[in-house]
Amino acid sequence: MRVHVVSDVHGNSRGLAAAGDGADAVVCLGDLVLFLDYADHSRGIFPELFGAGNARTLVELRTARRFEEARALGRRLWGELDRAGRSRESVIEEAVRKQYAELFAAFPAPTYATYGNVDIPRLWPEYAGPGVTVLDGQRAEIGGRVFGFVGGGLMTPMRTPYEIGDEEYAAKIEAVGEVDVLCTHIPPDVPELCYDTVARRFERGSSALLEAIRRTRPRYSLFGHVHQPLVRRMRIGATECINVGHFNATGTPYVLQW
Repeated sequence: MRVHVVSDVHGNSRGLAAAGDGADAVVCLGDLVLFLDYADHSRGIFPELFGAGNARTLVELRTARRFEEARALGRRLWGELDRAGRSRESVIEEAVRKQYAELFAAFPAPTYATYGNVDIPRLWPEYAGPGVTVLDGQRAEIGGRVFGFVGGGLMTPMRTPYEIGDEEYAAKIEAVGEVDVLCTHIPPDVPELCYDTVARRFERGSSALLEAIRRTRPRYSLFGHVHQPLVRRMRIGATECINVGHFNATGTPYVLQW
């Protein structure tokens, strides 16, 4: 059995269409939408609306952890759109729908997918075809092994679309229970797995996920979210914890084979 795992697709539909080559199934750990590309400031919803110069400024402010200034810039730019009669919500949804139509059409079959923190879960049922199974706080058997899926991220100053509270996230981890492969968008709360060496900040990991790994001892814990992690993999007890990579940049899935 060969499963290809991707995360942080961020608009890479071309790579996604080829992600299933040679695989029996594809697993996607979310973040399909590309809102802002930290490496190429001309790509994504934000620069399409406000230009690469404003995107560059926003990235610089966020990287410097000057979140209040970043939010002030966002308020000013979105306010200009509001005054032009275009609401933030409608503009973002229109752009996300355009990306989802292209990305879901590129998914190989079968694909098992969960949400990332920048995704909009309520839109997924409109685009997920019969070859795509969407799971969140749920399990699926793939090739005789049980996979558990928990999507989304935890609350941060970034205020991305699918951030939830710690208790709600922990409840989804609990609902999954004991599995062979635990698939999440965010990593367990281990500093080496959560630190992004390019963004120069710690992303939020989950303590509930870390506790579940120690308690239930899955074979693997697979995740993404941190694009340039200090450490890509480590063992926690009996569990191999693996950041499957920034698919937007690499176009290469992680291969899980047995």
